[in-house]
Amino acid sequence: MARKDPYREFLQQDFNSLFETLGLKETQKHYLRSRWLEQVLWMESKAVVTRDWYHRLRLLTIIGGVVVPILVSLGSVDAENRRFADTIRWATIGLSAVVAASAAVEEFFHYGERWQHYRRSVESLKTQGWQFSQLSGAYIPYKTHEEAFNFFASQVENILQKDVEIYATKLAQAQTSEEEGK
Repeated sequence: MARKDPYREFLQQDFNSLFETLGLKETQKHYLRSRWLEQVLWMESKAVVTRDWYHRLRLLTIIGGVVVPILVSLGSVDAENRRFADTIRWATIGLSAVVAASAAVEEFFHYGERWQHYRRSVESLKTQGWQFSQLSGAYIPYKTHEEAFNFFASQVENILQKDVEIYATKLAQAQTSEEEGK
């Protein structure tokens, strides 16, 4: 069962309430809900998931990278206690493997780059949504939301197209290159 996300629920309710005040046709509201809002919510959740994985893996790599040299030093200090030295040696080997695996997984999946990619895209979509709702920014020339709607929809589609192009060319190619190199 999917975990409840209070922020996602808040955004969905907040924007749905806002949509009702804009004086749009039902088909336009449908676009706002089905295309724009669903993309915002999806990218928002992807940004959170990839950020969390990036932070977990990076912290594991950093902390493990600091602890391994300490373990190596401890292992050489008390070589007389064989059991202690063996425990330290195995702990060092195990932690080194975990650090290497953590760094490799992050490098393979590019969680940091994906997080930044999703964050940029979702913030661009949100900016368009807020400017559209306030008829500000690029929407200043329009007198009504209905009049501004086609421009808004084209801006949203441009952002989504750019998102797909960046993902396909930058992130997917990097992963394919790594797979081919192995």
